[in-house]
Amino acid sequence: MRNDSPGAAILAQWRRLSALPFGRWLFSKLLGWQVPYSGSVSPRVLVLEPGHAKVRIIERRALRQHLGSVHAIALMNVAEMASGLAMLGALPAGMRGIVTKISIAYFKKGRGVLDAECRCHVAPDLPEGEYDFHSDVTDAAGELVARATVTWKLGPVPA
Repeated sequence: MRNDSPGAAILAQWRRLSALPFGRWLFSKLLGWQVPYSGSVSPRVLVLEPGHAKVRIIERRALRQHLGSVHAIALMNVAEMASGLAMLGALPAGMRGIVTKISIAYFKKGRGVLDAECRCHVAPDLPEGEYDFHSDVTDAAGELVARATVTWKLGPVPA
């Protein structure tokens, strides 16, 4: 069965699972299975609402680079995931998106628990086009580690 709103399916799965014990963990594992590359950083979805997502990664050896902190691309990965979840959850029925560009600025080494958060507004009558969404990655102290700008091309779901 065709789904006219890709984000609606994700939100429905989140709402169904997040209320259960270990449901957020299970949702995150399923998301990582559905999107294997993004799953490689072992993200944990903490918040998912239309236009708002918060995703956590925890520093571990597999994510570190030679300087002993989380690799820049792992930070970009989780920032892009947060933007995608927030944006997809807010898209009106009949719309979909794909990343066309991503840029990120790094402010300090990423260590320990890192949260990527995106808040965005998607108008119900949004015309087809490219839109920038921003994700901030912060550490456990709430300090800004990185800020990503993700450009999404939004358009109708093909018939």
